[in-house]
Amino acid sequence: MKNEKSDNHNSDVGVKTRKNLVVIKIGGNIIDDEEKLSSFLKDFALLNPPDHGIGAESLLPPAAKILIHGGGKLASKLAKQLAIPQQIIEGRRITDAETLKVVTMIYAGYINKNIVAQLQGLNCNSVGLTGADGNLVQAHKRNHPTIDYGLVVNFDNFFFLKFIMGDFF
Repeated sequence: MKNEKSDNHNSDVGVKTRKNLVVIKIGGNIIDDEEKLSSFLKDFALLNPPDHGIGAESLLPPAAKILIHGGGKLASKLAKQLAIPQQIIEGRRITDAETLKVVTMIYAGYINKNIVAQLQGLNCNSVGLTGADGNLVQAHKRNHPTIDYGLVVNFDNFFFLKFIMGDFF
């Protein structure tokens, strides 16, 4: 099992691997830059799992890959265009009901489907899911002694990821 940061994309990529599974999390610096995102997705589409190599291993099925993404600055930009006030305290977004709608549109809609479409164009078969799909991520409201973060949550259970990744996650 490996847990490493990549230097190829400004250290805004987290990589974890186990046997035939690769999990990569990309952050806002990649999401916000179309050129970096395109470059990253080309690399991701070609990625094979650690146990795939030259020779007999090349006959193994394609890599099992999971790409987790954030939203960059797009949610704040759209909220501003819609005149929805935004608050960020200690680097965390205060998420009221209107902001949640914007974040959902951007993360689950625009960004997710843009990534899926680009990967499909690179012959990397893809499906875009959110934590809400199939109750993939179960959560509760984050409590803080002095700040009401609104509808932002701490994650309790990543049962879907645990199911497909075993004790790796």
